[in-house]
Amino acid sequence: MLTRQPMLAAILGAACISSSAVLVTLAHTGVATVAFFRCALALPALIALTLLERRRHGSRARSARLGAVTAGLLLGVDLVLWNHAIADLGAGVATVLGNLQVLFVAAAAWAVLGERPRRGFLVALPVVLAGVVLVSGLADGGGHGTHAVAGIVFGLGTSLSYAGFLMILRQTASGTAHVAGPLADATAGSALSALLLGLAFGGFSLTMPWASFGWLLLLATSSQTIGWLLITSSLPRLPAAISSLLLLLQPAVALGLAALVLGQDPTLLQVAGAVLVCGGVLAASGAISIRPRRRSAPDEAAGAAPAGDLTPGTAGPALASAD
Repeated sequence: MLTRQPMLAAILGAACISSSAVLVTLAHTGVATVAFFRCALALPALIALTLLERRRHGSRARSARLGAVTAGLLLGVDLVLWNHAIADLGAGVATVLGNLQVLFVAAAAWAVLGERPRRGFLVALPVVLAGVVLVSGLADGGGHGTHAVAGIVFGLGTSLSYAGFLMILRQTASGTAHVAGPLADATAGSALSALLLGLAFGGFSLTMPWASFGWLLLLATSSQTIGWLLITSSLPRLPAAISSLLLLLQPAVALGLAALVLGQDPTLLQVAGAVLVCGGVLAASGAISIRPRRRSAPDEAAGAAPAGDLTPGTAGPALASAD
């Protein structure tokens, strides 16, 4: 099962959510509208899975549910800010700024959870970030927006909110067999956040062409449901820095999808960047032995992870604020 192979689950999840940019382009509607509907349309399936999960594993604590909703609020902010950053800076710079979350996650995991990055991660990180810069098209003189200051603020806000979402969701899902439940709560929080931001600042509408609705339905199914189910199941079982690094596969996979679906053929430098991203991620993941968490009988019965366990492949001690 993929729950026993968190690295594979994270990679497959990253591949699924890599289709987001292409589907958002095809939907061709407002930034807040996209963020809201990709979450709202995913909720029925996630709620059904949550009910089945509850019958098998029991209910989750209210504090855990509130933590997941809080993570979702940050994801809604991330989704809206990301689209604004693209509009103000162009896809190239926005791609780089939006992927700085790996730095924030690694720093937070070290400071709060005591997960010191391993040598393989530290060696691979600059290689992967260099690959992201090449994939973005910056080295080829890609198009830029005209609102640089606002765009940089949006881009940094994207990375910060995405990092917060990943950290809180990881801790919320830690020490439990529930996967659909945390994701459903986070998705509901994200839909609410996108709705409020859209109503406050514009970019939201309930009406759209049927073609746009169809693309958003596909986005909700492939990315928000299947992709994030895979990622949510892997987050508590991987070191925070590594799970964040694996998500940098998105720009490389998105490059291939854009060429295949939208006819946006990559340049040689962009292809080289994709190779650097994939190679760097493989090097970092290969330096760490990920194995399923072994629990004692009392821990297994309680569904909780051993406190202070920081061996590779475990989630580490839970944050009180996200528990």
